[in-house]
Amino acid sequence: MSDEIRKWEKHASRVVSDHRIFKIREDHTTNPRTGSEHEMVVLECPDWVNIIALTPEREVVFVEQYRQGSETVELEIPGGMMDPGETDPVATALRELREETGYTGEKERVIGACFANPAIMNNRVHTILVENCQRTHEVEWDAGEDLITRLIPEADIPRLIRENQIRHSIVVAALHYFALNN
Repeated sequence: MSDEIRKWEKHASRVVSDHRIFKIREDHTTNPRTGSEHEMVVLECPDWVNIIALTPEREVVFVEQYRQGSETVELEIPGGMMDPGETDPVATALRELREETGYTGEKERVIGACFANPAIMNNRVHTILVENCQRTHEVEWDAGEDLITRLIPEADIPRLIRENQIRHSIVVAALHYFALNN
């Protein structure tokens, strides 16, 4: 028995459907430990960004919005998918922050990145910190967005997570990166 997990060999791959914001791909693979063959399903998704927008008063810019998957209104930080052709998560984050909230800031930088769900998804989620944020623009929502901006004191975030008022898993991960960088 080996103490090393090896990458599974991929013999074939095909996109079986395209759903605007993701594609479903089937990979024909072989488990190197057993030699057994498997058809694996992968959601091909664009990379995402999550933005920790911190005001000079140490408030974090949050948004509330309806989420169709859970059919709930969620308290989240601003974020979104990287558009086709976008390669810089920081630039995407600044665009998303301005469009969703009207806020801009400075000292923007990546403070973490993780896989959304590596069991079935191929994308990464980048967490971007933007400091000294202030509202400088009108919001520019697309037809599918309906948001309320909320300013939450940084000190309140752990309690809101504990009380299940912040429940989006990649938002919790982003807030953890923020805590580690403070």
